Amino acid sequence: MTAPEPAAPTGTPPPLRSRRVFAAAHVVADPHADTTPDGPAALDWDATLAFRRHLWAHGLGVAEAMDTAQRGMGLDWAGAAELIRRSAAEARAVGGRLACGTGTDQLPSFGASPADVRAAYEEQLAVAEDAGAQPVLMASRQLAALGTGPDAYRDLYGHLLRQTTRPVILHWLGPAFDPALAGYWGSPDLDTATETLLGIVADHPRAVDGVKISLLDADREVGLRRRLPAGVRCYTGDDFHYPELIAGDAHGFSDALLGVFDPLAPLAAEAVRRLDDGDPAGFRAVLDPTVPLARHLFQAPTRYYKTGVVLLAWLAGHQSHFTMAGGLQSARSVPHLCRAHELGAALGLFPDPDLAAARMRAFLAVHGAEEASGT
Repeated sequence: MTAPEPAAPTGTPPPLRSRRVFAAAHVVADPHADTTPDGPAALDWDATLAFRRHLWAHGLGVAEAMDTAQRGMGLDWAGAAELIRRSAAEARAVGGRLACGTGTDQLPSFGASPADVRAAYEEQLAVAEDAGAQPVLMASRQLAALGTGPDAYRDLYGHLLRQTTRPVILHWLGPAFDPALAGYWGSPDLDTATETLLGIVADHPRAVDGVKISLLDADREVGLRRRLPAGVRCYTGDDFHYPELIAGDAHGFSDALLGVFDPLAPLAAEAVRRLDDGDPAGFRAVLDPTVPLARHLFQAPTRYYKTGVVLLAWLAGHQSHFTMAGGLQSARSVPHLCRAHELGAALGLFPDPDLAAARMRAFLAVHGAEEASGT
């Protein structure tokens, strides 16, 4: 089953009406920079910002400086801050929706105090708000490392939510995406953690635009979204079950903030426009066929999904090379990337299939694996 190929956007498309949809965007490394895996990332700013314009051109919002942009896996806070400022300026120029990740990754991995964590969040929130972007309060590795209980989370998040200038998105990123975040919200028990998160939202509903759930557990997401206060959105971050979660049920639906919508932007926008037109079956007809690719990209170890995302951007012509910050292009195997190419081609993701095939052959030749090519 192949999804219908949407037409390329012309001019400024109308905004999506039925769902709020963000694509978490990747960054394009500078392939000519003399960098090392443990040094600061060097970005190709022109290509990085051009990709954000591509997402906005399809009517999607951009979720900036999130884990898809290699936060904590090649992109440090200094680079992320510059990314936020540049993307915010670009968003103002084109009228694009922008949400930006704020966290505590300017701190060392271990040894930070609760006061350090609070100050780090405040610093990053100030950067996003000064840029005019909606903040996303990302889960903090440093907070998780403190091993504190639910009360510490309620105190910290309450403090931050009382001082934000606009409603924020809270982010629950599960350990499949980042093992350092196990036990977040003060408990390894997911039911207890859910109650803590819901309690924080209930205490500050006007300060919370929504909650992004990235647990790859559709039933838990549905249960949580049904308990959110009126007006607080549930943004699915479930890259395995997103069609049914966005489609929703008689009790509601999830909006979306997804890394998989980085490569799927044209199809994601086309699908939601069908929802806008009152055609849920058409929405599923477009989006359901994309799930095998998503499940492939996000297979364990899930945190390396970025490699497949950047491969697809290269094959689609959005960048001139397959180089990633921190050398992360080596994080997935040749067979894995070959399968990503096959699945992407079947979905019509490559505007120039011949270019994609030629680039894949060149990649395989470098790796001495020409016989693996199905192109």
